[in-house]
Order: sequence, then structure tokens, then C-alpha cells
Amino acid sequence: MAQAPVVAKRVDVAQFGARVEKALEEAHAERAAWGIVVSDRDTGQTLYAQNADHFFAPASNAKIFVTALALATLGSDYRFRTTLESNGTLGSDGRLAGDLILMGRGDPDLSNRKFPYTGSGEREGPIDRVLAEMADAAVAKGLREVDGDIVGDDSYFPYDPYPAGWTAGDLFFEFGAPVSAIAFNDNVVSVEVQAGASAGDAATIATDPTAAVDTIGHEITTVAPGTAFNLAVVRRPGVDFIQIRGTIPAGHAPVRLDLAMTDPAETAARTLKALLEARGVRVTGGVRVQHSAPPESTPAGEPVFPAAGADAGTAAAASRLVLAEHLSPPLVQSIEFTNKASNNLHAELLLRAVAREKLGLGSTAAGLKVEDGFRRVAGIPDGDVLLSDASGLARDDLVTPRAMVILLRYAAKQPWGSDFISTLPVAGVDGTLEDRMKNTAASGLIEAKTGTLEHDHALSGYATTLRGEYLAFAIFCNNDAQHGPGASATIDAIAKAMVETLGSGSMPAAARKKK
Repeated sequence: MAQAPVVAKRVDVAQFGARVEKALEEAHAERAAWGIVVSDRDTGQTLYAQNADHFFAPASNAKIFVTALALATLGSDYRFRTTLESNGTLGSDGRLAGDLILMGRGDPDLSNRKFPYTGSGEREGPIDRVLAEMADAAVAKGLREVDGDIVGDDSYFPYDPYPAGWTAGDLFFEFGAPVSAIAFNDNVVSVEVQAGASAGDAATIATDPTAAVDTIGHEITTVAPGTAFNLAVVRRPGVDFIQIRGTIPAGHAPVRLDLAMTDPAETAARTLKALLEARGVRVTGGVRVQHSAPPESTPAGEPVFPAAGADAGTAAAASRLVLAEHLSPPLVQSIEFTNKASNNLHAELLLRAVAREKLGLGSTAAGLKVEDGFRRVAGIPDGDVLLSDASGLARDDLVTPRAMVILLRYAAKQPWGSDFISTLPVAGVDGTLEDRMKNTAASGLIEAKTGTLEHDHALSGYATTLRGEYLAFAIFCNNDAQHGPGASATIDAIAKAMVETLGSGSMPAAARKKK
């Protein structure tokens, strides 16, 4: 392997370069493609670069762009607003003459997740907790009967649930959950497969939320005890888009699968209807959804940075009767979960929320247009970042390591920079880095976003060295044919080398105060 260019004549940099070369000469690493940039976070001096201007698939490192964008445009205290509304009137007898509309505006956290983030995405209570609280509020306002339908309205964003570049194999797993302005329980349904009493019986399924049970097709047979269960999830065009097929032995413990909801707005509306009826509210109509057509083009005009970040709920029709309102946690808390847990749906919702605020149209294309302008402000040359989604799940996303470091350095200098850095996983401490670099010199000193696809890996963020130097870095590995922790171990070895070798100062990390 050719010696990587070292662009600063310092002993520590030479030591770091030697350790990188050693790590990349390992058998599991030498056939993959590597892109690395390490810069001084404050001065911008490039300390090490390898393939800095080559394109790499960023995987979930793409979330760095959208979460920084959201903080810059919406602000750390921005809150999403979800309401129960009606175009009808509520009589003194509690009868609502008209439909009851669950109006979603892109809140990623209509779930039972606890905030602030505790390090593990802890949950509390039933997954329909927020909807139950809204049902309680509507009843407290006097609602006793709905003379109409329960409507799940996600038209705040154009209905386009799957970004370009996602593969068909992504669409039924939780990481490929559809994007909707109503995002209920991360748009994930937990399916429990229960064996029948004896061989030959059909197995049964139960779902949480219960309202999703009719959206999951299943052809599962009970087989003789002692046999290994064999379940497969397949895609089938039509009503039962997700189909579970296979066998489960009699007497086997229930098997749990977490799958994507097929229509979150409908599932949320069905759940709401059941919650209202459980509280004694009579609903004379049924359940339906209100989607809006995907846009044919992106609005003209250039967004202005930075933005004040107004409440997303102001677009609702002023004449509607509002029976309940739910406000999300502050945006920075939602972004903390997005980055630390690397949640794809949340990243996509952030991009569309920014687009709605800045251009009046909450589409992926509009969001990417706003993001292009943001990257120019950050100093990233046009053409150095090519994204078709926000989460990095798209297989056609491309980023140069240098572009990533430019963005990271820009973010660190902004008024919202400390908030942004606080949302990143910390090595050996939390998020997707909780179990990496634990009990090493790098533990607690690397704050960075992970990224993983089948053959692609990434780690980009910030490091504080043992000598007190602050770094911004990007490490990309593509075309890795190995299975297992090989590429991640190599990335971690490079990250540890940064912490242990780099820095021209003499202040130990334990003695300095973090900037």
C-alpha cells in the first residue's frame, strides 16, 4: 500500500501515519477502499489525508448533514405540533358533528420514548401513550360522540414514503420504515408469532400496536416439537405488502419480529379510534386516511440562513376546532436520539420538516435543495456531496471525506455547535459507540457518528487527544467483503491512534476543560 500523504511535518503526525498504515495492512482491511481526513478542529490544518477527495458511500454519516441543517434552520428549541382537529362543531351534549382528524406535522416521537435521552432509548408505558393522552384531552373537553370518521391526516408532507435509492429489501424492516407526517411508534410494528397447539395447526400472530394486525399477512404452519423454527419475511405487491411465511414448532416460545408499518397514518387512526371507544366515546363512522399527492417539482427560490424556526403547527387551518394538542420534546433532544441511535425515519422527517419551513413543501427533493444551500454556506464545494436521502440508507449517496470534515468544522463554530456535538455518540459511553473503544484511551474522547451498510462503514466526528488537541475527522471504508467486526475494529484502531499520538501541546486531556 502506498504511503498516505502527511501534510504536516510533525513527529506526532508521522507516528499517527505509521499506525494508520499498519492498521490498513491487515488482511481484512487491505482489499477495501479507505478515505481518511484528520484536521485540527480550530485551525483547519490537515494533519492526515488519504483519498480525501474521492467519493465514498457515507451510510449513516449522511445524518450529520441533516441534523446540523435542522439545528441551523429550525433551532434547538423547535417543537413539532400534533393535534386532534375537526371542521365540525362540538355540541353541548358532547356530539362532534363532523370528522375527528389526527393532524400530523412530522413529529418523530409519537411514541412512549423517554426524554431526555438516557443512553439506551428507554421507553415507558404503552406505545400508544401520546395518542392516549390526546384522547383523554379530547374527552376532558367534552367529546362524547364523533358523528363522522376518524381521519389520519399526514398531508403536511407530500405522500412519498420511500426515498430514492432505498432497495426493495429495506422496505419491510424497521430501518426502512416509511416516511409519513404521522410517525407512530417510529412507524414500526412488533409481531409475535405463536405456534399452534399441535403439528399441522396454523400459527397465529399478535401485533403491537394491535391496530396493525390486519396489515401483516402470514402463512405459518406449526410443525413437530424440537424442530428449528423457519420464518421468512417477504414482500408481496398488494394489500398484504409484508408477508410472514414459514414454520414454528409446537411448544416453541413466541417469536418476535419488528417490522415496518405499511401505512402509519391508518394504523395511528385505528389506534385512536380504539382508545376513544375505550373511553366511552361513540364513533359512528369508520377510519380513513388523508394523503397528499407527491409534488411534480421543487419550489423555486433560495432559502435564507439562518432561520428563526417557527412552530410547524401554524399551517393548520385557523378555523378548525382543536380538541387536543401534543408538542414534541425540544428539537435538540429528538436529534440526540436520531444521532445516538442512528434512526433512519427520524433523519428523513427532519429533512422534510426543514423543507416545509423553508420552502413551504415538505418533500425530500425540497429538503435536499435546502441542504445544498446549507453546504455552500458551510464552504463545501458543489459536487462534493451527492445525496438522495437524509438517513444514508440510499445506496447512491456519495460524500468525500474532506467535505465531511469541512461540515464538522463549520458546525463546531456555530452558536448551535455545542448542541450538535452533544447529540453524537460517545466512544465507550453511549449510542452506537457504547460498546466500541470501551476501556481504551479513546473512551469518552471520541464524539462521532457511526455508519454501517452491508459493505460500507464510516465514523466521522470529533476527537480530543491525550495532549489536548481538538480534531475533526472522517474515516470511510467501502467495498468491505468481510462479515463481522473487522472494518469497525480497523476504524477504532485509527480513532485510538488519533487520541494517543496527535497533539503538539502538553496539556493532558484529563486536566483540560472541553471546549
